Amino acid sequence: MTATETASKVYDYQAYRELINDLRAKGLATGGSSSEDFLNYTDLNNARMDKWDKRYELSDELKAALDQLEHQEDWVVLSEGWCGDAAHALPFMAKAAQYSDKVRLKILLRDENLDLMDQYLTNGGRAIPKLIRFNVENGDEMGTWGPRPKPAQQIHLDGKAEGRPKAEVTIDLQKWYARDRGATIDKELTELISK
Repeated sequence: MTATETASKVYDYQAYRELINDLRAKGLATGGSSSEDFLNYTDLNNARMDKWDKRYELSDELKAALDQLEHQEDWVVLSEGWCGDAAHALPFMAKAAQYSDKVRLKILLRDENLDLMDQYLTNGGRAIPKLIRFNVENGDEMGTWGPRPKPAQQIHLDGKAEGRPKAEVTIDLQKWYARDRGATIDKELTELISK
């Protein structure tokens, strides 16, 4: 049984974006929340994904790594529309899948797929986004990435260890993403598929 056979619903990137917008028009975020915080996060993340969709171009290194793929792959990503880290990472994964005919991007909502999520915890938590690569031919797992680039994860861990408020750490993370301009996500995806 593959990871997506038991999933409640599988989305490609366009359908995922449409779902987020459709729910938002109804005053909801993914997961069914109508809290102002989740709605505000959803709005911010839509703007972030729009920005990356327009600005990001695959590096030559990532293109070369994608060109070397030998098998069809499913890239299963656990995500939610309110997740800031997902808003930064998913557009990169979508462009990689669009570039390569060997990659199918399949997005699953974390909160609707906890059985799968619980197999890929980060430090015991359900941190997202989580990318899991599968060989389509035999179903073997080929590696994982997430929930955020290594330097951003270190900012998160340091802030948590220091007992800093989550809102402060989130601001630091967003500043890091702005300065990095996607270079680290591109590099880490290249490394992941080059193994």
